[in-house]
Amino acid sequence: MQSYAIPLVPGPVSVPEAVRAAYQIDYGSADLEEEFFLLYAACETGLQRVLSTRNQISIQSGEGMLALWGALKSIIQPGDQVLAVATGLFGHGIGEMARQVGARVEVVAFPDDAVADPAAVRAAVQRVRPKLVTAVHCETPSGTLNPLREVGEICREVGALFYVDFVASGGGVAVDVDGCQIDLGLLGSQKVLSLPPDLSMVTVSERAWAAMEATGYAGYDALAPWRTVPAERYTPYTHNWHAMAGLKVMLDMLEAEGLDHVYRRHTDVAAYCRNRLRDMGVRLFPREEGYNSPTVTAAYVPDGWSWQDFDGALRRRGMAVGGNYGNLAGKVFRIGHMGNQASMDLVRQGMDVLQEVLAAGA
Repeated sequence: MQSYAIPLVPGPVSVPEAVRAAYQIDYGSADLEEEFFLLYAACETGLQRVLSTRNQISIQSGEGMLALWGALKSIIQPGDQVLAVATGLFGHGIGEMARQVGARVEVVAFPDDAVADPAAVRAAVQRVRPKLVTAVHCETPSGTLNPLREVGEICREVGALFYVDFVASGGGVAVDVDGCQIDLGLLGSQKVLSLPPDLSMVTVSERAWAAMEATGYAGYDALAPWRTVPAERYTPYTHNWHAMAGLKVMLDMLEAEGLDHVYRRHTDVAAYCRNRLRDMGVRLFPREEGYNSPTVTAAYVPDGWSWQDFDGALRRRGMAVGGNYGNLAGKVFRIGHMGNQASMDLVRQGMDVLQEVLAAGA
């Protein structure tokens, strides 16, 4: 498998050396040793600071989709009404997942190059009166960032639970779980947190814990068993101590840098990337500047190029970017400037390569 000197895929992102080093240590048994549970508690506290929440956070062994599925299965009972706010592939996908779990799902949909309109969401919520409203903060295929605070307020108006996928934004964008009244906040390790894809995290409100008791779901991805982990010192399965150690390293790095500086770094790098693309004549995908996410840029494949040829030309020069899915496949590509890749030097190198490719022609 070839590696690339300029990695700019929107996850899994490049892993910092300090995090890699944590994976090279032989640890004990996560089931039995107090040291592991102290590490778990420290990681939970660090995540609470990053996500601005006092809610308990479950940290499970498995890629971020484990969190998405586990939260749905832990809350939904057959026939429950779910409203999916969809501004792209993942918003629609979560609606389909809820349907597979047995929910009756309605979708309030917006164009892929736009963000959710709170007024339209309110109208749908008032009409549907759902048990659960789902949304995606950063739609990576589209490069957009959705509003959350208004939707959280709307959910409270009808007593609905609010489920948010912030896998591609948490840690690189200010996410205020408590201020946005998020009941289930979903995060993965392979995006801004810059770990391999081996941990999933869920912030859980008291309202969500109560709903889980009524559902009674038990399975590998179930959230309910994690409520007692800190107190009982017992996990449902052997946890990934290596990944937890890597997570602690990354959380310490974020704290040392300062979260305000982390967010500015992402915003500055994103602005630089987009300005360079505009100067080259590359069109951004989101229809308005304010829709862009600080963690990923989505742009149209340049005129005169096929995606395969464009991607190949970049890779031959040592740069890897992301392709796309569904109706955006072959049309829109993505640059991941999140986490360890939110580096001005790295993105500058990438933009120089992209400019060189365009100058050489298809």
